[in-house]
Amino acid sequence: MDEQLKRSLKSRVITIALLALTWFILMLLADHPHTVERYYSDILYRAVCYVLHPVLNLFPFSVGDLLYITVVCYFIYAFIRLVVLAVKRKFSIAGIFLLKLIIIIQSATVIFYLFWGMNYFRPSAAERLNLPDSGYTVTDLRSVTSMLIDSANACRARVNDTDLHQGNKAIYETAKKAIDLLSVQSANFPAFHPDIKPSLLTPIMNYIGTSGYYNPFTSEAQINYQMPVFLRPFVACHEMSHQMGYGPEDEANFVGFIAGIQSHDRLLRYSAYYLGVQEFMYALRRQDSIARKELKKRISPLVLNDFKTERSYWLQYEGKLGVLSSLFYDDFLKANNQPQGLNTYNRMIILVMGWYRKYDVVH
Repeated sequence: MDEQLKRSLKSRVITIALLALTWFILMLLADHPHTVERYYSDILYRAVCYVLHPVLNLFPFSVGDLLYITVVCYFIYAFIRLVVLAVKRKFSIAGIFLLKLIIIIQSATVIFYLFWGMNYFRPSAAERLNLPDSGYTVTDLRSVTSMLIDSANACRARVNDTDLHQGNKAIYETAKKAIDLLSVQSANFPAFHPDIKPSLLTPIMNYIGTSGYYNPFTSEAQINYQMPVFLRPFVACHEMSHQMGYGPEDEANFVGFIAGIQSHDRLLRYSAYYLGVQEFMYALRRQDSIARKELKKRISPLVLNDFKTERSYWLQYEGKLGVLSSLFYDDFLKANNQPQGLNTYNRMIILVMGWYRKYDVVH
């Protein structure tokens, strides 16, 4: 190995060690949620938002989508280069290049946690919002499910053809106003120039069964702009909830739900209650299937038809890609303080129960 390769090897090994140490320190902080809240969520993350949001909101397209496309292309190139170097038996150069890839992955991991990911380790939303004990009885579950069904039925009856045929831009603006309003009403829902963008990756998102995603590297919220229109308003609020610093999926679902039901927009209110009925009926199926069957009879034909429309939409794209992505994301959630994995989404019902109990809806 020549002198230049030796110097390159030494510098990259040192860089890998320093990045590993940085990640280790961040993970130590993860065990101290109140420290994370005080110094990260309330200071560093807000600074990131105040810098990135106004700048990237100037672009009508998702910069984060382009970033991901570039990264995928680079790693395809990297794989091909490693294969070529191995075939040519240039193992020293291949080893140095492999160390570069490790540094890139480590750097991305550190940036992920510094730019957003540490929000996973804040005190829970229940604690920050001072919600009552999250425990609930099956009677409570039936009661709230019944209320949500009544609300969804009433909201769906008010939704007209004009609402269902409005453009995505109008839907996004309505969702942003709902998030801004929630932020004005309570300091617990801080919004930093919220925005939602149609994802350039929507065709791929269809096949992996994704309705939206948050890019932690650019702090952008993206949405699948092709899915049924009645899903889009809530999903927009959900993804912007991640922008607000609500990391876990159940918390983002909860914040999106609260923003939606407090809106005066007919489609957004319905979209939020539709999600609420969906999640509560799923929970009820596991805890009281008989009550679920009885309550299902109360769901209006219009709402039931929307459930069929949503199911048909995703079924047309169902395949192995969706299964693989679900397995990957399930592991990702478990690695980031969400031990329930994909089932974390449904845990929003615990927060909704606490919210309704706080405001004396459930006794």
